[in-house]
Amino acid sequence: MINLDFEGICVSSGSACSSGSLEPSHVLLSMGIPHELSHSSLRFSLGKFNSIQDIDRILEVLPLIIEKLRRISPFWQKNKVEYES
Repeated sequence: MINLDFEGICVSSGSACSSGSLEPSHVLLSMGIPHELSHSSLRFSLGKFNSIQDIDRILEVLPLIIEKLRRISPFWQKNKVEYES
C-alpha cells in the first residue's frame, strides 16, 4: 500500500465495512483463498471520475511493485513453487 501511495495510487487492504480491522476479508476466506493470500489482498475503488489513464497507470506500476516485494519477501521465496502451480 505504501509503494502504491508513493506512486499516487490510493488503495485499501480490506472492505470499507471492515476498515480498521487487521483480519483478512471473510469473503476471500469463504472462497477458499488461503489466509496468507487473503491477508495480502488490495481493494481498488473506482468511480465516474477515474479515467482509462488512471487504470493504465495502475497496470504500469503494480507489476513492478509486486516484483519488488516478492524479491525481498522470505515468505514468497519459501512458498514460490506452491503459488506458481
